[in-house]
Amino acid sequence: MRSVTEKTLIPPSPSEDDYVRQVAAAEPPPLLSETDPFALFDDWFAEALKKEPNDANAMSVATVDAHGLPDIRMVLLKGADRDGFVFYTNLQSAKGEELAANPKAALLFHWKSLRRQVRVRGAVTPTTTEEADAYFASRARPAQLGAWASDQSRTLPDRMALEKRIAEVGLRFGLGKVPRPPHWSGFRVRPQSIEFWRDRPFRLHERLLFEIAPGGWTTRRLFP
Repeated sequence: MRSVTEKTLIPPSPSEDDYVRQVAAAEPPPLLSETDPFALFDDWFAEALKKEPNDANAMSVATVDAHGLPDIRMVLLKGADRDGFVFYTNLQSAKGEELAANPKAALLFHWKSLRRQVRVRGAVTPTTTEEADAYFASRARPAQLGAWASDQSRTLPDRMALEKRIAEVGLRFGLGKVPRPPHWSGFRVRPQSIEFWRDRPFRLHERLLFEIAPGGWTTRRLFP
């Protein structure tokens, strides 16, 4: 039986001929617009919604713990505008506690089917109570019950313990409305920088960095 560490399981780097065929098969895209990072994100996100097969709004959220050790996980984007990028979580989870202690984060969108990624870095602020209530009310009822039942990031004795707790929460609320738990809310990442990355042949990728400044957004193109 083959070892999982065998090199045959790792895709090889494309050959020069592979790159040449890639160039020949596609027209060179125009350079990325340097005018408005939010408009550019909206354009890319709209295209991802059409072409990305699974969860186009999936993004990684990076934080740091009390020891300065980076932590990262995947969440779903639930709002994006000029005020920032919004996601929701259990405030007592690892990411909730880390953001409470150090309200800064980095985000990464990777749309593999489009060969594009967007990196966001910035300060984090809580969403409003009204925003959190409105989003929680839009969730499916089983997901609402799960938000009450799960001690997110804590040790789970076994799967049955979770299912038992969900059943207990279901009996507690019966057929009535499930309110938002006090330990469940949202965060908004207010970008200080947004970097757009687009695949180009021969690893000569295009990178465009927007950074906030007193007079507005500045732009820099970066070496790949």
